[in-house]
Amino acid sequence: MRHAQTKAYIEFAQARTRSLYRSAWLLTGGDTHLSEDLVQETLSRMYVVWGRGSDKLGNPAAYAQTVLVRTFLMHRRRRSTATERLTAEPPEYGQQQPRAGGGTGDVALRVTLLHALGRLAPKDRAVLVLRYWEDRSVEETAQALNSTSGAIRTRTARALHRLRAELGEQAADLVPR
Repeated sequence: MRHAQTKAYIEFAQARTRSLYRSAWLLTGGDTHLSEDLVQETLSRMYVVWGRGSDKLGNPAAYAQTVLVRTFLMHRRRRSTATERLTAEPPEYGQQQPRAGGGTGDVALRVTLLHALGRLAPKDRAVLVLRYWEDRSVEETAQALNSTSGAIRTRTARALHRLRAELGEQAADLVPR
């Protein structure tokens, strides 16, 4: 890559890394290590594409988000069925999970939503993150996931239904009053 292209790529990567990480964190259900790996893989792939000419990318930020989601989905397909996550301490048997309405505010809301998102299928999670976190249109989401607009609308409705089912009675506590 020429010096000017390299400098432009570095500026792009520095500007977009936080946003990519936040999206990856949501996609992975809060797995920080996997999120970092996905961002690194995304930026590596962007570097290769950037070397071919960043002027051909159109909207590099949107393209990077698309690469991130596709990398996540590819990782999920290759991954074994084991989904155990290590924690610092084992949970106590019968311990109640904190509720969002328990007075702890926005943190509890985020944790509750993150856990519910983490229990959704990877494609459902990707659709919800792209549509509601990244604020993408149905058409942009369809393009990112290599799907049709109708399929995205259907998947969005079903994913929201599953998310509400995952939240159960906590859903009422999450709605601002």
